[in-house]
Amino acid sequence: MTKPIIVWLRRDLRLADHPALFAAASSGPVIPVYVLDDESTGNRRMGGASRWWLHHSLASLEKSLGRHRSQLVLRRGDAVREITALAKEAGAEQVHAIRHYEPWWRKAQGKLAKEVDLVLHDGNYLLPPGAVTTGSGDLYKIYTPFAKAARQCLPAREPLDEPSLTNPDTWPASDTLADWNLLPTKPDWAGGFAKAWDVGEKAAHDRLEEFTDAVSDYEDDRNMPSIDGSSRLSPHLHFGEISPAQVWDRLSRHTGKGADTYRGELLWRDYAQNVICQFPDYPSHSYRDYGEGLWRNPDRGHLIAEDLAAWQQGRTGYPIVDAGMRQLWATGWMHNRVRMIAASFLVKHLLIDWRHGEQWFWDTLVDADYGNNGVNWQWISGTGVDSNMFPRIMAPLTQSEKFDAGDYIREWVPELADLPDAQIHDPDDAHRPKSYPAKVIGHREARERALAAWRDVKSNG
Repeated sequence: MTKPIIVWLRRDLRLADHPALFAAASSGPVIPVYVLDDESTGNRRMGGASRWWLHHSLASLEKSLGRHRSQLVLRRGDAVREITALAKEAGAEQVHAIRHYEPWWRKAQGKLAKEVDLVLHDGNYLLPPGAVTTGSGDLYKIYTPFAKAARQCLPAREPLDEPSLTNPDTWPASDTLADWNLLPTKPDWAGGFAKAWDVGEKAAHDRLEEFTDAVSDYEDDRNMPSIDGSSRLSPHLHFGEISPAQVWDRLSRHTGKGADTYRGELLWRDYAQNVICQFPDYPSHSYRDYGEGLWRNPDRGHLIAEDLAAWQQGRTGYPIVDAGMRQLWATGWMHNRVRMIAASFLVKHLLIDWRHGEQWFWDTLVDADYGNNGVNWQWISGTGVDSNMFPRIMAPLTQSEKFDAGDYIREWVPELADLPDAQIHDPDDAHRPKSYPAKVIGHREARERALAAWRDVKSNG
């Protein structure tokens, strides 16, 4: 009897272009397993929105495996402990997995390798960290030279086909997905998620086809919140329902600035992994630490805490910011241009430490990614290894008008839906409905306060 091989799944919930699954299937019977590990992750336990997506992604994967008369084994607990026990239980001598770079997974991979024959594969990024290095052999810290060097190595390989699977003689015991209670109960805050998303490998490829059909317009459309110009592939890529190699391959049929711009955004994902490999705590520790003097800490006063709550709930009095934050709560996703505007508003208009925003996004985004989330927040806050300078303060009202966000605001801030274009971006007191809050702070006042705080920090530093 050929001994089965375990395939340990994490953020790689697909069958096609899955190097670990492909290699295992070529060698013997396969036991795919997913472990819900809330122990190893520490304070990085998966947020509520991500757990919603995970439930539906695992359900979709179970159906896909069913086409092969295969199964998905579900276990809950410390991943190293559960995989080790499962290997003994099933008589498996080898475990295959796609390599992950979050610090808790790197630690778990090291521990598991001491217990079983662990074979790690690359497959969640275009290139593994370390594949491109500076002239001195170091990992890149700055995106632009990193992307330039990486492009010279791409495509790294052709995407793999979905493998044929052989099943073990007996299947190990498995949890049931419903018992994990990944979905909200009461109140069901995820009601809008199902309307906004189709989840799973097929849905990812369907979305890719829709996006690439219109990718020639991406360079301009990606900045326009009122139209569907974004790829909306980020949660599919995060959970590995589609691989970046597959996306890159599909984009190879397209030339022009739109496709090239999106290739650059795929490379940003790779860049973020290079950053967290060098600085594992990057999503919680500033690379350039300006100290507490720059930030208004919500723990120090109820007015600051109220400002944070107003931002979280979309009640700042800035329509473009509020529309984005309400879209985030309703759908688990926010338009990328609006993410930058909303993030900048928290950090620079409200002077609240970027880590409060990073944590909120971690819990509310369906595409909450350890590397991307941390790198993006440090970029906007001016604290990152490669970042926008703090004194560069985005003007949300100007941005809203420039990128024609009127219909976007009408959709997500319905109290303003009847306002004309001349008022929708910045309603004055005569036109602002009583149900919509006044600005928590004026733009000019916020800008002057932020620059003054910056000067104080620099002069005292």
